[in-house]
Amino acid sequence: MPAPDVAELTHLVAERTIHAAPERVFSLLADPSRHHLTEPSDWVRGSLEQSPATITEVGQVFGIEMFHVNAGGRYEMHNRVIALEPERTIAWEPAQYSADGILETGGWTWRYDLEPAGADTRVRLTYDWSATPPEIIEQIGGMPAVGIDHLERSLEALAGAVETSHA
Repeated sequence: MPAPDVAELTHLVAERTIHAAPERVFSLLADPSRHHLTEPSDWVRGSLEQSPATITEVGQVFGIEMFHVNAGGRYEMHNRVIALEPERTIAWEPAQYSADGILETGGWTWRYDLEPAGADTRVRLTYDWSATPPEIIEQIGGMPAVGIDHLERSLEALAGAVETSHA
């Protein structure tokens, strides 16, 4: 069966077994000051707050400094947590504040699902843009904004951060 045309897709999924316990992997993902460690490029720069709060609940918003040439250089994202089950699931929808202070999302989400695998953790990273309105897709030049290789490299970066650190 041929692979689906990327124009027909609404999400990408990558998986990897990471040689660390789920609580160690989740600890990094729940710490906005360490999110840059999951980025295989320089796109995610760091937290907007000096000492950001650990992600502990659905609805929580955390700010991240971003940089991408195609987005005009430096910009800020304020991610709203949409799913959270400690040591199992964490997901957020990237957003930006409008001029009148309303948090507006683009319709895409990032989700990490963790499954114990002996002493290791099976991590599934899902990038879902199924709720992205056509006008936003056109504005940003199409979806997906990244390919499966980006997700695989993100999981590789996550593995490198938790398998070698003592956090």
